[in-house]
Amino acid sequence: METIKQKIQSLRDELNQHNYNYYVLDNTTISDFEFDIKLKELQKLEEEHPEFFDANSPTQRVGGAITKNFETVTHKNRMYSLDNSYSKEDLQDWEKRIQKILGATETEYTCELKFDGASINLTYENGKFIKAVTRGDGFQGDDVSNNVKTIRSIPLNIKEDFVQEFEMRGEIILPLDGFNKMNEERVANGEEEYRNPRNTASGSLKLQDSAEVAKRPLDCLLYQVVTSERKYKTHFESLESARKVGFKVPKTIKLAKSIEEVFEFVNHWDAKRHDLPYETDGIVIKVNNLHQQEELGYTSKAPRWAIAYKFAAEQVSTVLNEITYQVGRTGAITPVANLRPVQLAGTTVKRASLHNADQIEKLDIRENDTVYVEKGGEIIPKIIGVDFTKRPLNSTPTLYATHCPECNTELVRTEGDAKHYCPNEFGCAPQITGRIQHFISRKAMDIEGLGGETVDLLRKEGLIENYADLYDLTVEQVIPLERMAEKSAQNMINGIEKSKEIPFEKVLFALGIRFVGETVAKKLAKHFKSIDNLMTADFETLISVDEIGDRIAQSIIDFSNNLGNIQLINRLKSYGLQLEVSQENLANQTNKLEGQIFVVSGVFHQMNRNELKKAIEDNGGKVSSSISKKTNFIVAGDNMGPSKLSKAESLGIQIISEQDFIDKIS
Repeated sequence: METIKQKIQSLRDELNQHNYNYYVLDNTTISDFEFDIKLKELQKLEEEHPEFFDANSPTQRVGGAITKNFETVTHKNRMYSLDNSYSKEDLQDWEKRIQKILGATETEYTCELKFDGASINLTYENGKFIKAVTRGDGFQGDDVSNNVKTIRSIPLNIKEDFVQEFEMRGEIILPLDGFNKMNEERVANGEEEYRNPRNTASGSLKLQDSAEVAKRPLDCLLYQVVTSERKYKTHFESLESARKVGFKVPKTIKLAKSIEEVFEFVNHWDAKRHDLPYETDGIVIKVNNLHQQEELGYTSKAPRWAIAYKFAAEQVSTVLNEITYQVGRTGAITPVANLRPVQLAGTTVKRASLHNADQIEKLDIRENDTVYVEKGGEIIPKIIGVDFTKRPLNSTPTLYATHCPECNTELVRTEGDAKHYCPNEFGCAPQITGRIQHFISRKAMDIEGLGGETVDLLRKEGLIENYADLYDLTVEQVIPLERMAEKSAQNMINGIEKSKEIPFEKVLFALGIRFVGETVAKKLAKHFKSIDNLMTADFETLISVDEIGDRIAQSIIDFSNNLGNIQLINRLKSYGLQLEVSQENLANQTNKLEGQIFVVSGVFHQMNRNELKKAIEDNGGKVSSSISKKTNFIVAGDNMGPSKLSKAESLGIQIISEQDFIDKIS
């Protein structure tokens, strides 16, 4: 006789199979009525026997869990952005770049549709769904597991043979039919329609009640398996296997043996994309071979082995009502076109950036003009031209602002710079607020419990005038603020206190020195080791650092010579912020490889590729992606490409093994 436990498991397996058949294979094998009867039977058995509870049971897909605060989770593997291309020439240039690094004449590609939804990272261990995290800023996102579990096309259990620990990357989308039905219901109920599927899908993931999410016809299309296990040799093979074990991998994916075959795929879907049941805004092309992907690696923002081809942007015309000016945290002035509202790529566009004075002059943009607007990369609205046939007779050329719109200080523009700047660094409100908001941001000090609106409120209440003032705040000062309770006030102060542990390279980025971005801050921190060494360095010393040019060097000197900045740094020191590289990190760094350039190529066994690169940099060396006359050593693992080997030999570059390298730094 079948036991209760066996009966429960049998029902779960059967319902999971029906879900897979319907939501992934688009093949109905049971009526809705029969499915509901079996689901209710399973719910009853689980209620009567809580000892057999399973968080991944089909009954958990109906929702009901309430999430008031979505926990921030750091991604185990960073979710990079993609570089964009807008022409076939861009794709050909990309192929030349990767072939230069690989030294290969033939490379196989995968072509995939780029879905317009909300990026998601799904974690699985031993065949079980563990969590779902939004992309966020690529480094960390929000845990939306309860909501994602309601999406029926996502498997919660995998029984078939696959990798043990892995992440599935994909896009949560709202198919057009489902989106239209949702809007029909909203109109019938007298509610405002949702604007577009992408924003509605993204917003659904942050609803507090997962039962509400379960009512929405969300779907999930998967595009990447991330794992340290070397089970598959190609990206295509890994996705085909993922499809076989239950993941919804679109069948539109195609292998291309050449860039010409990539163009064929692009041409086909540029014409056919409007026939798809969901929105797509382009094509993603990837190097198929996973070993070659490792060889190519990443830039600071994107994988070198992948690129997005964006379809021609939708274009509309509307009237430019007024040109206004915004002030950024560095004092940079950005002219903004305030437009007569117009629908563009599924959203209502009211404003567009005009970039700078040169752009306005080049296009001869004036107030009351009828202008052509498109979304750059289908995200940011921009004006691309003027309809001169509709220009009013009394039109006059635009005179660019001469004074700051916020503090009325006369604007400055240095030779060779496209932007105008407000020099009133410590007295211009948007600059003050902007610098503090940058200081607390995720990639900088990452202060939990403190957001941009609160910063603005703190400044307006006179509690802070700069980022150093944050460290003087008390719970008692913060509680009276609007929408601030005792617990949230305490969380803010705790977050500020915890930020004192943030490492030097991030503190340096947080300071907001002009032209010192995240990557430059890392290089400067590694070279100078402390804020004192950096601020006392002269121009020649600064430009001698790899990739630090005249503009960055002069900006650092200007920052270091400013009395206000010197006082701020001294205050941050007194509060205990990390303004030098920690002793622990210094202990792992040497100058053994100083001045030497390495190329890492092949498959390694004692260290993975990233550990090898870090070891080179920690010992003063530099890692290059391609072989040149400047290369000193190639660290060669298994399967090093023959063309790379040939080039290295022709240039007389020394080739060393993984063990040789380890001995070199020991």
